[in-house]
Amino acid sequence: MATLTYPPGPKGRLLGGNFAAFRRDSLAYLQRATAEHGDVVYFRFGPQDVFFFNHPDHVKDVLVTHHQSFMKGRALQRAKRLLGEGLLTSEGEFHRRQRRLAQPAFHRAHIASYATVMTDYAARTASTWQDGATLDISQEMMRLTLAIVGKTLFDADVESEADEIGAALTSVMELFDFLLMPFSELLEKLPLPLPHVRRFQKAKERLDATIYRIIGERRRSGEDRGDLLSMLLSARDEEGDGGQMSDLQVRDEVMTLFLAGHETTSNALTWTWYLLSEHPEVEARLHEELETVLGRRQPTVEDVPRLRYTEMVLAESMRLYPPAWAIGRLALRDHEVGGYTIPAKALVLLSPYVTHRDARYFPEPERFDPERWTIAARESRPQFSYFPFGGGPRRCIGEGFAWMEGILLIAALARNWHMRLVPGHKVETLPVITLRPKHGMRMRVKKVMSKQ
Repeated sequence: MATLTYPPGPKGRLLGGNFAAFRRDSLAYLQRATAEHGDVVYFRFGPQDVFFFNHPDHVKDVLVTHHQSFMKGRALQRAKRLLGEGLLTSEGEFHRRQRRLAQPAFHRAHIASYATVMTDYAARTASTWQDGATLDISQEMMRLTLAIVGKTLFDADVESEADEIGAALTSVMELFDFLLMPFSELLEKLPLPLPHVRRFQKAKERLDATIYRIIGERRRSGEDRGDLLSMLLSARDEEGDGGQMSDLQVRDEVMTLFLAGHETTSNALTWTWYLLSEHPEVEARLHEELETVLGRRQPTVEDVPRLRYTEMVLAESMRLYPPAWAIGRLALRDHEVGGYTIPAKALVLLSPYVTHRDARYFPEPERFDPERWTIAARESRPQFSYFPFGGGPRRCIGEGFAWMEGILLIAALARNWHMRLVPGHKVETLPVITLRPKHGMRMRVKKVMSKQ
């Protein structure tokens, strides 16, 4: 039987609870909470009850076994201000309908057809680099993944707009903390909008301009290009009401996939280059594989299963720096997890960042070690000790796309370039919607000398 007592946890202030302390350093706060209080922790954000679960069994219970007892948390509810009712934010039967309509675009055969675009765009990006130049690699990866998602999913060339779109997205990310503050809904409605609100609205309008332009051009042409956008515009819900998406629904899905489809991969790649820079012995092993598998040619989709060490490097990078560092759910009804009853309307937090650094599953958890991802090592750990793409019915629809893109881009760029962190550059995490590097990632790029 579940107890009626709350789990242990850090004490907060009388009115604000623990929200201010959490916002100051969210990652350290959650790590400290589980280190001091165990796998089930209770605290408050103002009047909001919060339950933080760290054990893989609890993660599975919330995301998979009893997923129907929960809905998306406050962060993603507030994200509707930007994303509308897209796959990331919608709920219930509407979400299931939208996922059915979008799923065919992420079939393995479609994903495989995107590989050449990924490697061609990587080559195009690298062609602009100069040997010995200093670059902000986080910006370079943002431009690259933005161009790829625009081309592969919507057959649209957005490279010329990449800097503007990136700046708008950065503004949205920076202002997201404001949207999560208590009473932010009321502050947004003031007669004279606050500067935060004006900047958010301007950034949203900039992003909408690109999305609506892409949709409008495709509507007018009536052309079926076999990409996601064509599928969204023509799809009918054969299992449901037989209906199609409205323009607004298409906009919401395009916005969600356009942004989520590049932001997460961009961050994963940026952290990978940083880790390789700090661990030249791992980079040397990576180059050995690339030399053996590829020689001097570009990688192709057929190479992906052969690039096992490259995949291990990416998996270990996403263990230490998972792009989605926290997952929130709201309890729809009273539900027992870990011997405690979560009351209806309580917020449940899960953190890949914290669970991925648990020494019970990953000895010496701060150490970057791709050997953790051999088949034997994977099978020795609980399933949800690692969940960078979530789990259950809400598992990221683009996971297969992301793995292929990450492996191909690492291979395409690393076979020709070394990247070294600029001495003195400060590396800190910035946990907003995704886990970004707070100060960018300034690195010096150097040409790989051919062995042939």
